Amino acid sequence: MGMGLAGGGRGRRRGRGSRGPMAEINVTPLVDVMLVLLIIFMVTAPLLKAAVPIELPETRAKAMSEEQGQIEITLRRDGAVFYEADELSPGELPDRLAATPKDAEGKPPLVTLRADKALDYGRVMEVMGELNRAGFTSISLVTDVSGG
Repeated sequence: MGMGLAGGGRGRRRGRGSRGPMAEINVTPLVDVMLVLLIIFMVTAPLLKAAVPIELPETRAKAMSEEQGQIEITLRRDGAVFYEADELSPGELPDRLAATPKDAEGKPPLVTLRADKALDYGRVMEVMGELNRAGFTSISLVTDVSGG
């Protein structure tokens, strides 16, 4: 009886051919897809920067390139001030600016100032004065670039 089982197993295998099923997985297509996805995420990640939604004034000025190590100050229509995405309480901006790290040469980073177009000009100038007092002399004003 034991002999019949061993022989029967061989007989079934002979019908498929002498080779068994392939047990290896080709990972090359998986690696290709993952590399393409990595490149897509690396390109789109800087564009997905979380920001405070405001209505920027329009201009026909040429767009500037984004630099590494810059900080973003945003002024909302109601006068609220944001350091990056963090809302600041009144009077907290000077402390946050003082705590901002300098680069290797001791220079403060570039500041991009985004202000809602309906905001009072005096409020924008107050924040610019705080930036200047804290030693931030390189300030970019962000606008909405129009095509016309």
